[in-house]
Amino acid sequence: MSRNPQTPRGQVRALISAMRPVQWVKNVLIGIAPAAAGQLHNAGVLRHTGAAFVSFCALSSAIYILNDLRDIDQDRLHPKKQYRAIASGELSKSVAYAASLVLTIIAFTIPFAIWHPQGLLLILGLYFVISISYSLFLKQVPVLEFGAVASGFFLRAYAGAVASHIFVSTWFLVVISFGALFLVTGKRSSELQSVGVSGTRKVLSEYTPQFLHSALTMCATVVVTGYCLWAFDTSSTGLSSVHHNIVPIRLTVIPVVFAILFIMRSASAGNGQSPEDLVLHDRVVQVLGLIWIALVYIGIYG
Repeated sequence: MSRNPQTPRGQVRALISAMRPVQWVKNVLIGIAPAAAGQLHNAGVLRHTGAAFVSFCALSSAIYILNDLRDIDQDRLHPKKQYRAIASGELSKSVAYAASLVLTIIAFTIPFAIWHPQGLLLILGLYFVISISYSLFLKQVPVLEFGAVASGFFLRAYAGAVASHIFVSTWFLVVISFGALFLVTGKRSSELQSVGVSGTRKVLSEYTPQFLHSALTMCATVVVTGYCLWAFDTSSTGLSSVHHNIVPIRLTVIPVVFAILFIMRSASAGNGQSPEDLVLHDRVVQVLGLIWIALVYIGIYG
């Protein structure tokens, strides 16, 4: 995170900044599968979901620190990134490496508090390997870098199901996978329009506006179609399968479609935002999200 150069920080505040706690909002995805299954009232599920959430917070922070250590020279030349804790020198390299190691150990230790933690450990391992691979080389490979970033969202959502051994439908996986890909593509489209190929993300030179628009449209189509099938399906693979109050669940299609259209419009105008910014700062997305949550809650728990 960048900062005002006039406000010096101590080691503790610098370390917290390097951990990027604002990014932890992404880990809320871990609760989607338990919530959709109507299991959030179950104490054991809540405990397992909380353990998965903390594990991902610790591991993602460890990876952010490693990325900052690797990119320290480039960050020092950047007008904003030069004020990051490691690039600015407020957090020493030795402390940063130690903190990253400790956070990684914590992340892989917490699952042992869960009964049969093998699945969650596997997902954490995949997330770690893909994230490091992205930092080292995948971020320079066009299209594959979409998948690497999107996989982080998918693995978070799937981790919530695996931690509590909750059945996950095919449509759920489709919506999460292409929803993540949609957000990543939208952000790249916006970046290409706002900063162009001269920006810090070199892979943008491999894309054209036409390609990104087509990819964004394709992902949006799959997300909307997949979500409609999930919401309306009354079989064992649908969100309406085990709940009697299915009308509110089916009405959730409305905020989902409007959110997709709003994000597409923003991306086309060069104003696309990262997922955490959409959740924390965009009022339209926040309102649509609250409407979706309310309808899902009424449909599943009402």
